[in-house]
Amino acid sequence: TLAERTSLAGVRHILLVLSGKGGVGKSTISTELALALRNAGKRVGILDVDLCGPSIPRMLRVQDSAVHQCDSGWVPVFVGQDKAIALMSIGFLLERPDDAVVWRGPKKNALIKQFVTDVAWGDLDFLIVDTPPGTSDEHISTVEALRPYRLLGAVLVTTPQ
Repeated sequence: TLAERTSLAGVRHILLVLSGKGGVGKSTISTELALALRNAGKRVGILDVDLCGPSIPRMLRVQDSAVHQCDSGWVPVFVGQDKAIALMSIGFLLERPDDAVVWRGPKKNALIKQFVTDVAWGDLDFLIVDTPPGTSDEHISTVEALRPYRLLGAVLVTTPQ
């Protein structure tokens, strides 16, 4: 559809951050990558699809922000004094930041698809996608929703044990 083509039309590269298990630092890597790219003069967005543990809003100190609607969908939260990082996270949609998200697959998959198609990202050099741990439905949904776009690649975060 047209909406699917336009919401990510201005995004040059998409980078998935993945891991086989939880607690290895995916959200930290995603945040640090975004900050490093921003410091290199790039326009950056973070899509936090870690539905059970959306920690990036807290890491970037914007956990009390709200997302708003515009004609082309949801407006991401812009981070920092220079507003150089655009962030979309389920953390912004919860009543309390520590609320648990207990959803079955179809509802999770629909939200991921909506995050991919209905967020007004604008022009970005990089969109970093922070995924949940493991190899679940959410990963398949994310990759399928992003398939029409130019995926730069993936960063696989591991620990030595």
